[in-house]
Amino acid sequence: MKPSSTAVLLIEFQNDFTTPGGSLHDAVKTVMKSTDMLANAEELARQARNAGALIVHVPISFTENYRELHPRPYGILKGVVESNSFRKGSWGADIVDVLKPQPEDIIIEGKRGLDGFVSTNLDFVLRQRGITHLALAGFLTNCCVESTMRTAYEYGYQVYTLTDCTATVSEEEQRLACEKNFPMFSRPVTHRQFLEQLSALEQPETIDEGRSYY
Repeated sequence: MKPSSTAVLLIEFQNDFTTPGGSLHDAVKTVMKSTDMLANAEELARQARNAGALIVHVPISFTENYRELHPRPYGILKGVVESNSFRKGSWGADIVDVLKPQPEDIIIEGKRGLDGFVSTNLDFVLRQRGITHLALAGFLTNCCVESTMRTAYEYGYQVYTLTDCTATVSEEEQRLACEKNFPMFSRPVTHRQFLEQLSALEQPETIDEGRSYY
């Protein structure tokens, strides 16, 4: 794995999820604490950046009245609207301070749904930069992270999902996603296991793809 062809995708590390007072923080704080995902993600971003990997922020945002969405949304997006989450220009939509984008990072704009690829130019940006390997971190483990993971897999990227840099609304859902779903479409690893691979440059990959690292 070459750092120059590797990107770390930081999905929705925004105050509405990450920070006390955020509209959805109470829903994810238990799993955040159990995985220590925010501290792990900060270490991941810092060390991967220093190694020469590309850091890509993939936030979600909507206009004040959510006019981008169906007038009667359902499912997860209904919950976003009802909680007034991720309104463009609001504190809740801001990327959390500990992962503040650096000048060399890329911020993907236009995410309006679950999959980081669907309504954005993410694939274009990654291919322009010669990216072949992706590491995914963020929220929700079994929603936006998983949706982005599946598309990345279909597009032919070498995908790693970072089990200790993700969080969702329950321990059960976190475990099932990491143990059952992630191995189907990615290599699930901890952030330190990923960083070891990154620092190994072009050494043969040694991660046992059949194991769960949650």
